[in-house]
Amino acid sequence: MLFHSPIFLFAFLPLTWVVFRVLAGRHCERLALGWLVAMSLVFYAYWNPVYVTLIVISIAVNFSIGTRIAPDDSRLGLRSRCWLLYAGLAFNLGLLGYFKYANFFLDSMRGITGWSYNLQHVILPLGISFFTFQKIAYLVDAYQGRTGKYTLLEYCFFVTFFPQLIAGPIVQHHQIIPQLERRETFRFRVAG
Repeated sequence: MLFHSPIFLFAFLPLTWVVFRVLAGRHCERLALGWLVAMSLVFYAYWNPVYVTLIVISIAVNFSIGTRIAPDDSRLGLRSRCWLLYAGLAFNLGLLGYFKYANFFLDSMRGITGWSYNLQHVILPLGISFFTFQKIAYLVDAYQGRTGKYTLLEYCFFVTFFPQLIAGPIVQHHQIIPQLERRETFRFRVAG
């Protein structure tokens, strides 16, 4: 779904905004945030629903690792935390590498070996570089003790928020998540 498409402008965006405003106006901040996460996943699924599974699994893995490697509440030693960080980095870079370079390596192998095997081309998920590097930065910050005790819902919002999900910019957790703790973030204000 493109930002200038009629379905975005006249259906998705108004529906997302109105329901968010209603929930936030009734002081249901968690539900309003959950609504934005759900609609962000709908936005992403509009292009290719299969890749919603990829982003959800990636969120679960990264949130779990980020929570376990934070030094302030980790029961793990420094060495174990370090290995978990490496595992998280390998997971993220492995996903990115697979989706970005699998076709290149398969075509190169066909050219070098002359084999005529046919494998389905790997389709590059939209925004994978943006949300992968965002999650890598989060893991490094968690390892260094620079993340707060975020909930899974807050983390999901940080990763999936639709205005920046597919086109960036790459944002850091401390630019987004602390805003969710302030009630005025959920209130409608007219500037001026």
